[in-house]
Amino acid sequence: MAGHSKWANIKRQKARIDQKRGKTFTQLSRAIIVAARNGIPDPNGNFQLRTAIDKAKAAGIPNDNIERAIAIGSGTYNDGTILEEIRYEGYGLGGVAIIIQALTNNRNRTAADLRVAFSKNGGNLGETGCVSWMFNQKGVVFLAGEIEEDILLEASLEGGADTYEFFEDEDGKGVEVFTEVMNLDYLQQTLQKKGFAVQEIELRWIPSTMMEVHDLEQARSLLKLIDILESLDDVQTVTSNFEMSDELIAAFDDINSD
Repeated sequence: MAGHSKWANIKRQKARIDQKRGKTFTQLSRAIIVAARNGIPDPNGNFQLRTAIDKAKAAGIPNDNIERAIAIGSGTYNDGTILEEIRYEGYGLGGVAIIIQALTNNRNRTAADLRVAFSKNGGNLGETGCVSWMFNQKGVVFLAGEIEEDILLEASLEGGADTYEFFEDEDGKGVEVFTEVMNLDYLQQTLQKKGFAVQEIELRWIPSTMMEVHDLEQARSLLKLIDILESLDDVQTVTSNFEMSDELIAAFDDINSD
């Protein structure tokens, strides 16, 4: 069952290369809105909501703002703003595929911001469906710490998981467990009942094919584009299908250590 998530590795590699921007108050508030909209408005019974609230509190968002975001997501408060969940797709330098999940109250503004970001960094914003055929959307449960594989395998099979991936980075060890989107809630509940400390859950686009980047300038352009996309208030997640060689990672490490 053990598998390999290349994009997860890229995200960890990227964190080594440059200082990741923190999510803005707007992005974190909208993550709460989405979580409350997709489940019950009680964080005790909605793990996605509880995770979003924890991140918001860690970023210093006031409790009043958090409560208002929950109310907007659950439909008990109407501030006149209509938020749409929209998927955008495009290509980075060299034909690398990129998927953006956005939550916006103005799709024209969001599309314009994305188009500028792509065009200034060697890419282009495409039509819906132009790259998503190269991805599969999965639910992901993140477990932190040292985990015994035999116990994880048994729990994963019981919870309906498709695969899992062990990893180790500068923040420590962990496992990402993957499942079908509709099974995510059941999987995370099963893992919790089995005694695993679930740190986070998310929906993620998993590339079916990867493009390996060897050129330093191409890698720099792609990482800059993703940074810019992630910094936009309307953007919730960004996923791509490129991976970088160990030599390229080392080159970036050397540049940033100078």
